[in-house]
Amino acid sequence: MRRLFHTYKPFVRAGILSFLTYRFNFLCFVIGEILYCFIMFFVWRAVFASSGEGTFMGFTMVDMVVFLFVTFLTQFLTASDGAFALGQEIRDGSVAMRMIKPVSFDMAFLFQELGNKIIMICMFMLPIIIGVEIYRFTAAGQLMFQPVNFLLFLVSVTIAYLVSFYFNVCYGFLAFFLKNLWGSNILKESIVNFLSGAIIPIAFMPPVMQSILQLLPFASLSYTPVMIYMGRYGPAQICFFIGIQLFWLFAMWGISKLIWRAAVKRLCVQGG
Repeated sequence: MRRLFHTYKPFVRAGILSFLTYRFNFLCFVIGEILYCFIMFFVWRAVFASSGEGTFMGFTMVDMVVFLFVTFLTQFLTASDGAFALGQEIRDGSVAMRMIKPVSFDMAFLFQELGNKIIMICMFMLPIIIGVEIYRFTAAGQLMFQPVNFLLFLVSVTIAYLVSFYFNVCYGFLAFFLKNLWGSNILKESIVNFLSGAIIPIAFMPPVMQSILQLLPFASLSYTPVMIYMGRYGPAQICFFIGIQLFWLFAMWGISKLIWRAAVKRLCVQGG
């Protein structure tokens, strides 16, 4: 482990420096995401007001607010730029330089992203969690924070990020065949956001669709960690859904290795 960290430490540093270099772009992105989050808050508030009841599909308005902001945090923590970054490197030819380095191709990407995640955790996790808990305390009149659920949430988020990373690596490898993933990557993100329950909670969907989506890798990216944090899962369900996350983690890792072996044989550098 020490040797692994020593080998990939420069990539972590590169990720941190990259974040600091383009911080204005990131700030604009964050502002856009915060505005989207508040827009969804007003949309759901209108839905609850029109329903005329205190609960909607088993969620109160307080639950919905917690869901929105914890989902916002979870998406930041689990988001991976591997597909876009890999596609760009294949397009401009810089992937050739990465391939000749004596390091694992995917691990280099992973540790570089970890540099970004360190900054994001420091900037967003504590303020959002504190804000959510203050809101829940104000609305319920009692402290709702559960340390055990929070620790399990961190475990689930960590696995979710790794699932997201290898899923995006698998998708990014398609650039070896398609050459350009810009348009299809936008479509992919939209589909994943819907199927992961980030836009509409999976609990709001028909029972058959819920059963299917919860077994697919998309729920592991966002919905599972959020439901654990909110205390919507019992001990048996938590073990089951974390098990599903681990299954998809190893599945995506294995698929990425298979695609890599096939993709490098078709490498055609453009402009490099």
